[in-house]
Amino acid sequence: MDAQPSLEFTPVLNPDGPTVMLTAGAVHHIKRMLKENEMEGFGLRFGLQGGGCSGYSYQLEFEEAAQPDDEVYSFDGVQVFLNPLHKEYLRGSEIDFKDELIGAGFHIENPNVKRKCGCGTSFDV
Repeated sequence: MDAQPSLEFTPVLNPDGPTVMLTAGAVHHIKRMLKENEMEGFGLRFGLQGGGCSGYSYQLEFEEAAQPDDEVYSFDGVQVFLNPLHKEYLRGSEIDFKDELIGAGFHIENPNVKRKCGCGTSFDV
């Protein structure tokens, strides 16, 4: 596995500090994905979308640029775009990337979740 870089956090548009955090593992994996897919300069959209048996699921997708009202955070060069309407539901969330024997993927710890569904793909806040 490649060495993971140390994190340097610099808020781009939000001087009050981050609503969400990326771990070093998440930053490393996102950078690798962007490079492999020739998407350098893109950012990660993190948000909520309706659906699932508990009401909400997470939105994680790459976008070329932030929307005009987005809050934008930078983690060692990886930008995260957050719609301010989702801020209160995502405050304190941490996005990590785990590569385990049973599978690899992003893992989100959100202290605002009140209930998760049995399959683990949706939640209520």
